[in-house]
Amino acid sequence: MAQQTDERAPAARRHDDAGPAPGASRLARWERAIAARRPLLHRIGFALSLTIILFAAIIFFRVLIRINLGQFQAAFAATGGDQIAMAFGLSTLSYLALTGYDALALLHLRVHVPYRLTALASFTSYAVSFTLGFPLVTGGAVRYWIYGPAGLSAGKVASLTVVAGITFWLGMGFILGVGFLFDATAIGGINHFHALANQTIGAAILAALVAYLVWVAYVRRTRRPLVFNFVPPGPLLTLGQMTLGVIDVCSAAGALYVLLPKGHGLGFMTFSALYSFAAMLGIASHAPGGLGVFEATMIDGIGGSSEPLLASLLLFRAIYYAAPFILAMALLGAYEARRRWRSLRDALAASSLDDED
Repeated sequence: MAQQTDERAPAARRHDDAGPAPGASRLARWERAIAARRPLLHRIGFALSLTIILFAAIIFFRVLIRINLGQFQAAFAATGGDQIAMAFGLSTLSYLALTGYDALALLHLRVHVPYRLTALASFTSYAVSFTLGFPLVTGGAVRYWIYGPAGLSAGKVASLTVVAGITFWLGMGFILGVGFLFDATAIGGINHFHALANQTIGAAILAALVAYLVWVAYVRRTRRPLVFNFVPPGPLLTLGQMTLGVIDVCSAAGALYVLLPKGHGLGFMTFSALYSFAAMLGIASHAPGGLGVFEATMIDGIGGSSEPLLASLLLFRAIYYAAPFILAMALLGAYEARRRWRSLRDALAASSLDDED
């Protein structure tokens, strides 16, 4: 019988000899506790999503029944071509930043994929998930369709999707924290909290981000995987994630900001914080693209006449969601047609070689 050799690194053998680390044991206990309470957590999540949707539906219904169709049509007509052009430009910048989400995730996973394929997978997955909702399912499926033939396993694609999602939340969290901390009075005009309370919330959010940086540095140093062998990006990549997230969210917020009617009175920092909060509620509601929840939060937060705000939001939906979704469908169709044509061409070439033999 052949003697088995231990080819693991000395550090790994020392970890095994020393037994499970306290952090790993604690994490295992948390996993078991979460698994035991999973049905309860699902019910709580469903109840929270339903509550968000109901509150948004009430606000949105109250807005709709007061809409003056004449003023609504006039608001559409009053939107200038320069506003629409700037909204398209900022939307393009946002989606360009989104391609960096996948690029950073691939760098973290140490997988080399040509940027043109990364850009295609990132753009189409986000365009589809933003419109249909359930990003881990819809976005992950599109990514696997494109990255799978490039050699990425389902596990790698799942890890990539998680890392990209973390990037998105880091950007929104940073913008929300900065807005609450440095524009507390203006935020108070929206949430009716005292400026000091808003500053405390902002400081707590930024402190949580700093704590996350410290935690990922610790995890990176110990090199111990978390759930399903997933290791989060290190501190440098996390700072890169945060930067890309801020560029993406600010560009998306800017695309809506330039479409707003004049005289709304909100500075861009305050508006970006409101946009991030509305996007978070939309994601938490699990409504496709946050539809209705996002609009209700923005209308209630900005205030003023409803007709021009609703016109701006519908234009934003068309520019940032509908147009990229249609383009993504066309690109996916072209990509699949090209892939099938290559397979057919290779099969015909192989067949001709067999005939020559």
